[in-house]
Amino acid sequence: MMKTTITIQNLKCGGCVNTITAKLLEIDNIVEVQVDKDSSTVAFRYKDPEDAFKVKEKLKKLGYPAVDNKNSLLIKASSYISCASGKMQEGSF
Repeated sequence: MMKTTITIQNLKCGGCVNTITAKLLEIDNIVEVQVDKDSSTVAFRYKDPEDAFKVKEKLKKLGYPAVDNKNSLLIKASSYISCASGKMQEGSF
């Protein structure tokens, strides 16, 4: 297994962290997901480079694109939805 860290955009709170962690762990061959809200990073272990690409794509769909991706208004809106979903999971609404 290899390990990598991606710096992302739009990471705001614990709700975001919950959503990102849960959604990335649904991807095959992705383990040990660690989201650091203070540094806006997502670290994880993966089996093949293709798995890491899937994580990057999933993060973008959730509204948390890597810093080397464009952060459009639509992507920002997606992050608010993911954030709210994560807050509901932790019961902080």
